[in-house]
Amino acid sequence: MAESPLPHHGFAIFPEFDPSSPVVALESTVLTHGLPRPENLILARAMERIVRENGAIPVTVAVLDGTIRIGLSEAELERLANEPNPRKISRRDFATAIIRNECGGTTVAGTLFAAWHAGIKVFATGGIGGVHEVGTMDISADLQALSDTALIVVCAGAKAILDLPATLEYLETMGVPVIGFGTDEFPAFYSRQSGLPVSVRLDSPVEVVKYARAHWGLGMKSAVLVCQPLSQEEALPREDVDSAIQQSRLEAHEKGIVGQALTPFLLSRMAELTQNKTLVANLALLHNNARMAAMIARELSLTDKNLF
Repeated sequence: MAESPLPHHGFAIFPEFDPSSPVVALESTVLTHGLPRPENLILARAMERIVRENGAIPVTVAVLDGTIRIGLSEAELERLANEPNPRKISRRDFATAIIRNECGGTTVAGTLFAAWHAGIKVFATGGIGGVHEVGTMDISADLQALSDTALIVVCAGAKAILDLPATLEYLETMGVPVIGFGTDEFPAFYSRQSGLPVSVRLDSPVEVVKYARAHWGLGMKSAVLVCQPLSQEEALPREDVDSAIQQSRLEAHEKGIVGQALTPFLLSRMAELTQNKTLVANLALLHNNARMAAMIARELSLTDKNLF
């Protein structure tokens, strides 16, 4: 993507904000498809609160009544959390939602698109999508979006249900730098270790912003992916997670669950199999990433924006 345009028809920004201020975009599929009620609304409120407490403005992205909303009011957050049939909105789905006046949650790819149009440069999420198990040809649109949308994206790596080596290979092919925040190893979402290397290790928000300026200053168009692992206390043993993943995948195959329905099913079933331990870890990493994104956004607001 080239220089960011102003928001156009189909977009609405609420509340008004100055993109030169510290701003953090937040996705909304975790609200519409990722968590059960009422945990979904509790999380959405918590992430916005954490961003504010760390000196930045939270901007939750979603689609309401066919309009791409860059920021939601408290009433709109609550409405989206209780929407009976929300659409899961990636980049290809915006036009459908607009012409049908639908409501829905934006994925990583969808949120990247909307945030870029609004001039936002930092985005916090849980885990990015990626390449599913070998032979499925299921590759998340998140990876293409990361390759052509220049934001700093704070995550806990890719979702553990994915083929992590293939996902990292895809990111390398598409020129997306993968930063390990305080680690030399790509986080495995619920677990700290994956056995896979990152592009570079950085240890502070200042270093992340310097890296992003250097990357984009060279004319690169991709996102800068900042991967922050859970703490030792919050993380789950990798073997326990792998066992739940295999069982969940087997059940998904048996039920014929594919496409956009696959990830929500796998995450929900894993929570059941682990007595909600994966859910607790998921909440912790989302909180951590919101906090780190706010710190990065605050640092970014102090720098020269000309390179961005």
